[in-house]
Amino acid sequence: MKKLFIIALSCLSFAATAQIDRTKLPEPAPAREIEIGDYEKFKLKNGLTVILVEDHKLPTLGFTLSFNTGPITEGDIAGYTGIFGQVMGAGTVSKPKDVFNEEVDFMGASLNVGSSSISAFSLSKYKEDILKLMTDVLYNPAFPEDEFDRAIEQSLTGIKQSLDNPDAIAANVRGIVNYGKDHPYGEIVTEESLKNITLEDLKQHYAKYFKPNIAYLVIVGDITKKEAQSLTKDYFGSWKSGEVQKEEFEAPEMVTKTNISFVDRPSSVQSVISISYPIDNKPGTPDVVKLSLLNTILGGGGLSTRLNMNLREDKGYTYGANSSIGSSRYSAIFNAGASVRNEVTDSALTQFMYELNKITSELVTEEEFVLAKNSAKGSFARSLEGRGTVASFALNTELNNLPDDYYATYLQRVDAVTREDLLEVAKKYIRPDKANIVVVGKAEEVASKLEPFGEITYYDAFGNVVDDPTKVVISGDVSVESIIADYIEAIGGKAALDGVETLEYSANATLNMGGQSLEISRTVYQKSPDKFVDATTIPMMGEQKQVYNAGSAKVIAGGQTIPVQGPQVDALKYFAVMFGERFYLKEGFSAEYKGLKKIDGKDAHRVDVTIGSFTAMEYYDVETGLKVQSDLGQNGTYSYSDYTEYNGIKLPKKLSVKTAALPVPMEFVINEVKINEGIDDSIFN
Repeated sequence: MKKLFIIALSCLSFAATAQIDRTKLPEPAPAREIEIGDYEKFKLKNGLTVILVEDHKLPTLGFTLSFNTGPITEGDIAGYTGIFGQVMGAGTVSKPKDVFNEEVDFMGASLNVGSSSISAFSLSKYKEDILKLMTDVLYNPAFPEDEFDRAIEQSLTGIKQSLDNPDAIAANVRGIVNYGKDHPYGEIVTEESLKNITLEDLKQHYAKYFKPNIAYLVIVGDITKKEAQSLTKDYFGSWKSGEVQKEEFEAPEMVTKTNISFVDRPSSVQSVISISYPIDNKPGTPDVVKLSLLNTILGGGGLSTRLNMNLREDKGYTYGANSSIGSSRYSAIFNAGASVRNEVTDSALTQFMYELNKITSELVTEEEFVLAKNSAKGSFARSLEGRGTVASFALNTELNNLPDDYYATYLQRVDAVTREDLLEVAKKYIRPDKANIVVVGKAEEVASKLEPFGEITYYDAFGNVVDDPTKVVISGDVSVESIIADYIEAIGGKAALDGVETLEYSANATLNMGGQSLEISRTVYQKSPDKFVDATTIPMMGEQKQVYNAGSAKVIAGGQTIPVQGPQVDALKYFAVMFGERFYLKEGFSAEYKGLKKIDGKDAHRVDVTIGSFTAMEYYDVETGLKVQSDLGQNGTYSYSDYTEYNGIKLPKKLSVKTAALPVPMEFVINEVKINEGIDDSIFN
C-alpha cells in the first residue's frame, strides 16, 4: 500500500508538472499601492508652505527654499536670471563673500543661490548656524558690484564658447522656431543683452519674487516636526509677504507643417539634427505615463531603443540617436536628434522619419512593451532610495495639483497601460509631418539634400534669419588672380614679399576659463621657402611645437616627438610656405573662386585653396583686399585683423583662433616682429 501511495503521488506530481508551460515566464502579480515615506506639511502665517521629511539615518539636514515664479520673460536683458544666483550669493550686508564662504566651509556645509531658490545642507548639529547664514542671504543680500562684473564677464565668455558648440546653436534655434524670440522659452542670451543688464535689474528681481507667499521650504533629514516648526517660525516667521504679479503664460502655436531650419557651419564635418515641436503634456494627466513608456521604446531608453538600433547599430550613422518627451504644467517639448556625418545627413533624417511614422502606425512589440514597463518600475524603485525623493514628490504634488496618492499609485498606472494605449498616444503626439527640424552643419554639402523634407530657412547662431549661404554670387570682373593680386599689393607688393628670407614674430593671448586667466605665448619662425616652427607655451603644460621642414612634419610636446603623417602634413605646409598666396596658381597648389560671403557683416571673396588632401576656405575683404578669415575645417577658424606695417610689409597684429580643442576663441596680439634678421636652421630640426 505504501508503494502504491508513493506511485500515486508521483503521478499527481507528473500531471501537475505537465500542465505548466515552462517556456513562458510566470505572470507578474498585480502592482500594489506603494508605501512611500511620510511627510508633514504646514504653513506659516506669512504664507510660506513647509514640507518636512524626517530621516534620522544620518545626522545631516537639508533646506531648500523654492519660489514658484512661473516662466519669466527677460526681454532685452536676457541672461540676468543666469547670473542672479552668483551675485546674490556673494555675501551679505554684514558678511563679505570671503567671510561668508569661510563660515560655510568651516561647518563642511554648502549653500547655493539661484534665481528662484536657495538651498543649504549641513550636519544636523549645525542646523541653526546654517539657517542663520541662509536667512542672512535671504534678507540681507549685498549684491556686490565686483561679483556682478565678474558674472557678466564669465557669461560673455560662455557665449563665445556656445558659438562653437553646434548643440548649443541647435538649442538656440530650436527655442526660437518653437516659441519665438519674445517668449520666455525662446529667448536667447546675447552679448548685447548681457551688456544691457544692470545691478538694479537683479535687485528688482529679488524684490519682486522673493516673497514667502509663493515659496516652499522643503526640509529633509535629522529633525523632528516640533523642532522644524520652532525653527521655521524663528527664522522665517517675520518674513513679510507681498503681492507677486506673475506673467500670464502664452501657449505656443501648433506647428502646422514640417520645416527645415538650417544653421551653416562651414567647418563642420558632422550635422546636428533636432526634430522638435511643443506638446501639451501636463503632469498628472492620463497620457504622462503612456508617453514616458512610448519614449523609452522610441529613443529614451538607452542603447536598445528603436532610434539607436536603427541609426547607430544598423546604419552606423551616429554614436547615438535619442528622443525625449517632456512634461510641464506650462509647455513641454518633443525632441529627437543625433549628430551624424555630413554625407549621411539626409539618410539619417529619412530613418528618423521612418521610425516616427512606424511607431504611429503599428503596435509596439510585446518584448519592447514589457522591457519599457520593467524599466519604468525599476527607475521608480531606485528613485525611492534617494533621501529627498519623498520631499520631491510632495513638492511636485503641491505645484502641479496632483492627487495625494499620485506617486503611491504610480506602479498601478504603469501596469494599467496597454500596447493599444501606446499606439493611441503615438498617433496623438508623434507628428513627423508637423515638426521643426533644426540642422546645424555644412550647408554647402548638406542643405540641398534636405529640400524633400520641407522648406529650408537659414539662421545664424543666434536665431536670426540670414540669406542662403549656398547661393554663390560671383562678380564677372573678379577672379582668383585678381583677388590674390589685390591682397599681395595690399600687404606690401610682390617685390617686398619676394625679398623676405626670414620672418619671426611673437604674440600673446589670454585664455579665460571658469573665472581664471591663462597667459599663453606664441612664437612663429619661418624661413623661405617652406621652413616653419610654431612654438606655443601654455602654463602647466609647457612648450608645444609644430615643425615643418621641406616636406617633413612633426609635433614636439611633453618631451616627445610625434611624426605628422597624412593630411596634417599638407595642413602644416599651408602654414609653412612663406606668403604662400604667391604660389596659389602654381604647381602644388590649386585655388578656386567661390563667390561672396558676409564676414562680420562685410562682403568678402571666398577662395578655396587646396594643397594635396587639405583645403582651406579663405576670405578676402572686398573693400580692402586684405585676408580676414581662413576656415581650415577640423583645424579651426583663423580670423585676421588690425593689419600693421612692419618694415614695409603689413601683417595682421591680431589673430583670433577658434578650434574644437579650445573652450573659447583665443586672440593673439603680436608684440614683436623680426624680418630678415636671420634664423638658425637648427630651429627647424
